Amino acid sequence: MLNQLSWGVKIKRKLKSAAPFLGRFRPLVGQCCHQCTPESLGLKLLRNTPPLGFQNLTSVSETHTGYRGWLVRRVCCLLFVWGCEVHPSPAGDRRHRVHGSERVRQALVAAYSPDETELVMPEVRDHLGRLLALTQTFISPYLLRLVSWMLLKVFSLMFCSVQVNRNQLAALHRATQLKSPLVYVCVRQSGIDHALICLTLFCHNLRVPYTIYPAHVRQSWLRSFLQRLGVVLLPEGSESERDAEMDSLYSPVMTSFTGELLREGASLSVGICGSRGHGGQWLARVHQAISDGLVPDVSIVPVGISYDCLPRYFTRPQAGVMSALRFAVSLLKGGHRGSVRIHFAQAFSLKEMCQSGKCRVDGGRPLQDLLLTAILQDRMDSIFRQKDVSWLLPPAVMPELCPADRQQTIALTLHLMYSSTTTMAVMSTSLVSCLLLHKHRKGVRVSVLCRDICWLLEEVLFRNIDVGYGGSLVGLVLHALSLLRPYLLLAAAPPTGEPIIAPRPDPDSLLILSQHCDLLTHVFIHEAVGACAVSAMLSEVVGCGGGGDPEFDVVLGQEELTEKSLQLTHLLSPGFVPPCQTAHGFALDVVDSMVRCGVLVMEEVQKDTPVCDFMKKQGVLSWAVSDNPDQSSDSDCEEPDARSYKLSQPSQCPELLFFLCSLLSVRLRALCWALESLHYLPSPVTERDCLSQLHTHLKNRAQLEKAHYESSSIDLVRLVLRTFIDLGVLTEDRQRGDVYLDVSPLFSQCAHKVKLLQFFKQFIYMYN
Repeated sequence: MLNQLSWGVKIKRKLKSAAPFLGRFRPLVGQCCHQCTPESLGLKLLRNTPPLGFQNLTSVSETHTGYRGWLVRRVCCLLFVWGCEVHPSPAGDRRHRVHGSERVRQALVAAYSPDETELVMPEVRDHLGRLLALTQTFISPYLLRLVSWMLLKVFSLMFCSVQVNRNQLAALHRATQLKSPLVYVCVRQSGIDHALICLTLFCHNLRVPYTIYPAHVRQSWLRSFLQRLGVVLLPEGSESERDAEMDSLYSPVMTSFTGELLREGASLSVGICGSRGHGGQWLARVHQAISDGLVPDVSIVPVGISYDCLPRYFTRPQAGVMSALRFAVSLLKGGHRGSVRIHFAQAFSLKEMCQSGKCRVDGGRPLQDLLLTAILQDRMDSIFRQKDVSWLLPPAVMPELCPADRQQTIALTLHLMYSSTTTMAVMSTSLVSCLLLHKHRKGVRVSVLCRDICWLLEEVLFRNIDVGYGGSLVGLVLHALSLLRPYLLLAAAPPTGEPIIAPRPDPDSLLILSQHCDLLTHVFIHEAVGACAVSAMLSEVVGCGGGGDPEFDVVLGQEELTEKSLQLTHLLSPGFVPPCQTAHGFALDVVDSMVRCGVLVMEEVQKDTPVCDFMKKQGVLSWAVSDNPDQSSDSDCEEPDARSYKLSQPSQCPELLFFLCSLLSVRLRALCWALESLHYLPSPVTERDCLSQLHTHLKNRAQLEKAHYESSSIDLVRLVLRTFIDLGVLTEDRQRGDVYLDVSPLFSQCAHKVKLLQFFKQFIYMYN
């Protein structure tokens, strides 16, 4: 193994001739959707000219103040914070206005009859008082300045830099001139996401938003402290966001509270989470404020936050005293620190998006209606419909919403998940982790790794996704490897001594590396789906030929390739496909992307070329030669597609194809393992216990195979459980305020379970 002090020097020595290559091109990211919000796009709030560059938020010097001198340099951070503009936001009589709103009065009447009101009036008054206490949240200018100064100091210890795009901040200043309140929406990653957003806006003289942070805080002094910073917490007595939403009075009070904040001109910061369906209800409350006429319009700003390394002690909404102490010790130790990149997308009109009619999910069908006929009966007539994702905002949450508003909110949530994710920058640790996990799992020389980093960088920029770093190749590789070093194995290759790098084969390391790869899966989702579809078709060719080695010199029909892509598209979790694009349109884009990236080439079918075709009635793979008129007339096959494709490198295993297949294999393998583990579960079982036991089974399976530990993460288990419920593998039964799951009678039959397992496996190339 390389010496701990010399490995960085040896890597740098091998790369000292590398020329700087980054910074040549910066794509314009964050533009709003041209289909859903063409008028907002036409305002051109986000401009790339003149390029204003980036700013390190934690690097404060005397140039940021109006003073100069020796003493100023020592206290420049304090002077800078004291000079920032703060928009006052007192609570005033907000509590009285919320209490007297028509929505809250109707909720009280609906919840308690006149006879009950007299009997339980003290309990109702106390309960309503705890909810109305949340409306007293306000932003104290003096406390905000003090906390901002502390955050600048803490973040300078946590991160080597916090980079923000000056052009995007200039666009936010232009958006404030539209006189509409701003709502910032990000995908939840850690507990400091909202703190970074608020600090960035404060340092650039923009209105600091009220933060929706669904955490349960027991200490009264801490609740009071956070409420004076504009943080809206869960009410006292609620352990989780789900428990709070089940309260019949909580939703009306929070909806009225949100409307009052927006009417005052305040901004909001909301986090959404696709795997758990959290955050969408707050977007519904913002939309209700427009529907009630409290504000004419609201400007939505998707925010993308990228971390070199996600802070370990802030991945949960709640943190204990010991976690805080460990975090403080880690700050004092110093060491390698990652960077953060914050991107603010262009603000768009919420009213325009809702009225355009492009962003909608109504008419969707359950996943089992779309795929079960294809899986069990080989019929493809139902896969062209849209998938229903009503679980993102279930009827139990905000029951007062009408079906049209509920569907509109779900569509808005999906679109913002997609927009926030595509706004994120790809960090250097993501590039290195992705290459090591999906292309060079057994190890790679540093020189080869650097060559592949250059290739992957160009592919990312080509897809109009920004990267969160700059400088030379040497600096990029050293920075990424220094941050990932606890999860890597380093060795010297004889006789040159060139360093060889490989991921550590332990569960924690592989899970961390896989977490870094998530964003690149979103970047290459079209190509990954297409590669898995090609793999599925090739596996059927092998099965038709009686087994053996895969045959790559095969003509693939466009229709069959699109159908395979469409089936896999329905299995994707929310956030990969915007609601303004149909699943069929996405599948067509998948086929085109496979040609653009060089995996497939368009082929004009010759008369003597065997064509891989699927019989539409029986669903059986057959070989037909086009120069035999008798055979073609007697066959039930349709005519071959006008457009057909071949692999661009049929003589050898296409390396790019395997890399793209591997991106989705983590999710697909988790589906296979979970399906094979269903018979171990008790029946019925609560949703929480089912999640825990499935997680245990997947970890045991990875330990048994001593490989693919990344397919056993708790986040993947949540996605798997959601997929099984949507597919009808598991049935839900709500009893006594809890959800019980049981294996459906259809998939209690071994034959149907085997068919579903084969359906998942076909998309994993060379599945063992």
